[in-house]
Amino acid sequence: MSGVHPTLSAPIPPTGPGRLPPGVGIGLKRAHCEALLADPSLVDFVEIHAENFMSAGGPNLILLDRIAEAWPLSIHGVGLSIGGKERLDREHLQRLRRLIDRTSPASFSEHLAWSSHDGVYFNDLLPVVYDTPTLNRVIANINEAQDFLGVRMLLENPSTYVAFSASSWHEAEFLQQIAQSTGCGLLLDVNNLYVSCHNHDWSAQDWLSHIALDLVGEIHVAGHEAIQDADGQTLLIDSHGDPVGQPVFELLEHVISRGGIRPVLVERDNDIPPLSALLQETDQVRQIIGRAACAAVL
Repeated sequence: MSGVHPTLSAPIPPTGPGRLPPGVGIGLKRAHCEALLADPSLVDFVEIHAENFMSAGGPNLILLDRIAEAWPLSIHGVGLSIGGKERLDREHLQRLRRLIDRTSPASFSEHLAWSSHDGVYFNDLLPVVYDTPTLNRVIANINEAQDFLGVRMLLENPSTYVAFSASSWHEAEFLQQIAQSTGCGLLLDVNNLYVSCHNHDWSAQDWLSHIALDLVGEIHVAGHEAIQDADGQTLLIDSHGDPVGQPVFELLEHVISRGGIRPVLVERDNDIPPLSALLQETDQVRQIIGRAACAAVL
């Protein structure tokens, strides 16, 4: 699938003072903060959800300052509603800008999704139609966000459960065109890709062949769960509440072998396990990166 390419374009805006190291990080949870701050060498970087640190002051920001001093920081937004039909929320952008100015993150990312309408914010990241009007709207929103925030954004591929008949673009080509038109990078969520490929009967290898992996600035891996839909078919849900599955690790290895080593984040947002369990998963990712590094020199 393809569409008419838009003419919108923008220069790459200023980036943060550094980039994420090509190692392994975790999504930082409060239950693990003190143990990790006692030994920051356990992970190479950490990621926080922007909306959890948008307070005007207090102990929340004191903790954030300690985090930003200890590691390269990735800020991951979930509420900007890049794919929405309404203009970006200016107050939300201002809160993001204050957070970015305070922490100078190595990376800032958001989702290809919409999550608000008429001033109401939803708990879900909702899918967009892959057509040219949506493409132009997302490009305009990213240009506005990058100009306002003064950073280069990474845009994350979604996990999806329905496909729109109005879509005329291949998902990967849609993402690539956005990146090329705005100067943003991509956050490749390998679990999201695996979930979507299963749910829509896509080939992950074909999907990856439609995208330039040098646009990828960060990779996510996470867990998913399987449920039965109304027709008795297995549907995968991006739950972030389970360990990373072996097929996702295998797809990660395929991505790294094709596109090179990237910063990889292990995500867990529900049913948070002990830190030791997450560190076992980061060790698995390190083994994958190590194998890719060895293969590259042979």
